[in-house]
Amino acid sequence: MFFGLDFASPLFWSAFGSIMIANIVLSGDNAVVIAMAARTLKPEQQAKAIFWGSAAAIVMRIVLTIVAIQLLTLPYLKIIGAVLLVYIGVDLLKGEEEGDDHGKEVSGMAAAIRTILVADLVMSLDNVLAVAAAAKGNLPLLVLGLLVSIPLIIFGATLLTKVMERFPIIITIGAALLGFLAGEMLLTDPAVTAQFGAINEHAVTVGGIVGAVLVVALGTYLAKRQQKNTSSAA
Repeated sequence: MFFGLDFASPLFWSAFGSIMIANIVLSGDNAVVIAMAARTLKPEQQAKAIFWGSAAAIVMRIVLTIVAIQLLTLPYLKIIGAVLLVYIGVDLLKGEEEGDDHGKEVSGMAAAIRTILVADLVMSLDNVLAVAAAAKGNLPLLVLGLLVSIPLIIFGATLLTKVMERFPIIITIGAALLGFLAGEMLLTDPAVTAQFGAINEHAVTVGGIVGAVLVVALGTYLAKRQQKNTSSAA
């Protein structure tokens, strides 16, 4: 037994597998953000940003998992998170539309990692509960499962970065995903449900669609306006 982990126990491998599966499934949207933030960096910086962004996000997720249940009961927290996701989605989409020089849209690796961390923090509020449930209160098992998943997230983000270079439409889809998550998050905030009662699933989905449309429309509009201003100045 090592740090309370019984590697010979079938229960250990069952719980470990559950954590891995839950984390992989729930990290798809996080990989999209990591790829979108890293795509504007110079090629030699992309791998570093993806690695450090993924590693830091996992460490933050471990800490967040410990306090997530308490955090999710705080009113207005999800509303703030929704606003942050809209901002990040618009900013990433605007950066894609407005420039063609590597590194201009996200000014350096530190800025890319910061974007990754903020987005991961917001999007992980709900996700960590599923991972924590799979761990069944075993913190060492939870930490091990999340750490082992780092290479998988890095691989997914790296692959998406390459795909985005060939198919830029995926960037728009990624921004729309952030808007969708923001809309859902907004309508499930305790402050909203306390005021209007539990929001039904269909209404939450509609809210997500509205959020997706808002992010894509606003990001595209701001990019076009900036392009126009740049052309006029030239």
